[in-house]
Amino acid sequence: MCGIAGILNQGPGLPPSKSELRAMAAQLRHRGPEADGFWLDSRIGLAHTRLSIIDLEGGAQPIHNERKTVQVVLNGEIFNYVELRSELESRGHRFYTRTDTEVIVHLYEEVGEAFVEQLNGQFAIGLWDTETDRLVLARDRVGVVPLFFAEKEGRLLFASEVKALLPLLGSPRLDPVALDQIMTFWSPVSPRTAFQGVQELSPGEVLVGENGGRRRLKYWDWTFPASPDEVLSGSEGELAENLRALLLDATRIRLRADVPVAAYLSGGIDSSSLVSLIQQVDTSELRTFSIAFDTEGLDETAYQRLMIEHSEIENSGLICSQQDVAQGFPETIRHTEVPILRTAPTPLKLLSKSVRDHGYKVVLTGEGADEVLGGYDLFKEAKVRRFWARQPDSAWRPLLLQRLYPYLDLSSVRAQGYVRTFFGIGLDHPESVFFAHLPRWETTAKTKEFFSEDLRAELAGSALDAMAEAVPQAATQWHPFHRAQYVEAKSLLGGYLLNSQGDRMLMANSVEGRVPFLDHRVVEFSSRLDPRLKMKVLREKHLLKVAMRGFLPPEILDRPKQPYRAPDIQAFFAAGHANARYVDELLSEEVLKKYGYFDPKKVGLLKRKAESAGASSARDNQAFVGILSTQLWHYLFIDSYPTEFGNAPEHTGNHVD
Repeated sequence: MCGIAGILNQGPGLPPSKSELRAMAAQLRHRGPEADGFWLDSRIGLAHTRLSIIDLEGGAQPIHNERKTVQVVLNGEIFNYVELRSELESRGHRFYTRTDTEVIVHLYEEVGEAFVEQLNGQFAIGLWDTETDRLVLARDRVGVVPLFFAEKEGRLLFASEVKALLPLLGSPRLDPVALDQIMTFWSPVSPRTAFQGVQELSPGEVLVGENGGRRRLKYWDWTFPASPDEVLSGSEGELAENLRALLLDATRIRLRADVPVAAYLSGGIDSSSLVSLIQQVDTSELRTFSIAFDTEGLDETAYQRLMIEHSEIENSGLICSQQDVAQGFPETIRHTEVPILRTAPTPLKLLSKSVRDHGYKVVLTGEGADEVLGGYDLFKEAKVRRFWARQPDSAWRPLLLQRLYPYLDLSSVRAQGYVRTFFGIGLDHPESVFFAHLPRWETTAKTKEFFSEDLRAELAGSALDAMAEAVPQAATQWHPFHRAQYVEAKSLLGGYLLNSQGDRMLMANSVEGRVPFLDHRVVEFSSRLDPRLKMKVLREKHLLKVAMRGFLPPEILDRPKQPYRAPDIQAFFAAGHANARYVDELLSEEVLKKYGYFDPKKVGLLKRKAESAGASSARDNQAFVGILSTQLWHYLFIDSYPTEFGNAPEHTGNHVD
């Protein structure tokens, strides 16, 4: 992937300048360290920073059509470009490069704005039509690749990361509504961002700027059967074969590159399936990369070794310590550009560095399998809770939760009270589209108890209102399992996993991540499956396991789901580790008051609890990381960020300490 940026003059304002474009591109150097490209006229300026993956010598951007009336910059990849190019050449189009980007300009000539519907890829696109004075911005269907925009003084600015907009926007400000949403859903509700006045182009959207105005078009969304007769027919075996065939082709086209391609291996079924799929379509030697932890309960090394031996692959392992997490966290926030509630992105940033250090700049990952094929405990949990909701006063129905979480000792009255307090949230409204998510959102939202009075005064309404607006009316006709999938895709997947934990941590080290499980054909196929094929009784990702039986070791195929996690609060206060200076500084009463987001007394109590090793609950972990990351965000983007484009720093990797 690369970095793109641009300036559209929508009115009588100043035309874009090369110096402005260079300032924007400087902030994207980590996304494209190998080359810059620019294109200007009186109305628009386009900038591109290149990470060379396809057509290493001839793929410099912007790319144009034969008459040079269409100019395109692309961040990402068009995986079906080979097939598209062949079809376009048969229609008389002439190509001057071998790059995937060039198919975009010719598709646009053929079908206009609808060109995105023919693309299979992960992309953010900026296209300028000189004949119609039309700017087209487009983002891939599920949101693998980011794209942001803002308006100032009659100009539309866009870029792959917000930091590339800031040199032209001036002093940023944290959006309090976005922070309220982050402290509920783990991310702002699209198109809102952490920066006031900056929006993201939502997944599956096109923005068209012309005639001094703009319009947004939705060309794709997750959708599910409204009635049983829309569900895919066929035997379990037939559907499993169909799924495997789709995954094989999704993997095959994502191996297209003029550079070596690697894969992540966690030891779970998703990454292990991916390794197997790669080996089924490509006989060349595969290199994998894994991460391990020195923290009890988080390490998956044994399963990684099992898959390595089974597949006879070369693997590079990385051990991440708690001190690594604490030291790397500020740089993580500089790249996420948004407060986060877990430290989990930081080890993935270290892992992508290992990939790059070993000479690779493309890696395939198993991200998306849980959302697409029903892998989270949340889906199982909702099934049990919905059964419980039929008889909410039942004493034995909630005990079924012990099958999901064997460590829950429900023999005591206190434990049973906890189950009813946490898992019982929303039992009176099991038809709610948010039913599956309410317990976790309620826990996350407790972080807002630390908000300052001034911040509370800026907020009006509930964060749930914004999420409700993002869910289509058609969802009321979907199966409850499908509703939960949709909400998960629109909250955790799009806003956090693909962004903070995915693209940003990969591109921090100039590594492109590709996700076969999120090929839109796989998503659309899975969305039409009977939910019982995804969750059979309480067996998650059932159809994937059927499809991969015989290709994976039984120990991996049948192992329980283990979510990826990293050391959180303990990483900053572990015995024997020097406390990072930025923690004390940013959580001091003075700085907390200065920034104004949190109550200094309440935060002080939490910090002292953490220092004494007394903070270990999910609530404490999320609250601490959320507060610290918000303070870091303010320090990095408000206290330390220049406002004039001429002084904008290049990729310096600023640390607080």
